[in-house]
Amino acid sequence: MSDPNAFDRVSPSDESGWRAAWETEDNYWHENFTSRPYALGPDYYERFRPGYRYGFESARHHVGRRWEDAEADLQAGWERYPHRGENPTAWDEIKAAVKDAWDRVVGTSSARSEERSPKPRE
Repeated sequence: MSDPNAFDRVSPSDESGWRAAWETEDNYWHENFTSRPYALGPDYYERFRPGYRYGFESARHHVGRRWEDAEADLQAGWERYPHRGENPTAWDEIKAAVKDAWDRVVGTSSARSEERSPKPRE
């Protein structure tokens, strides 16, 4: 299994470059989906695929914003996102997949965030 935070930060400017970058991400998530805590089984990837794509696109669009600062905007945007599929998943169910893809693009993870802000000892 690959490290979910080892993303190639090349930002293709043309459509074919973007499509190749998304295909790379899509392949990554398809291979690693079952390792995620929200994965209901290997046959459920298609349900979460739009969330991965949304997180991937959003992180590239909101460069420099932290997840915590962007989450409310992302939730509102999810309702309007054109690639949600025929049976769109509710935000509360898809949010973890969106965040996983976001974290992979920006190179952060919740574990890494906790390392940077250690809790005080008691």
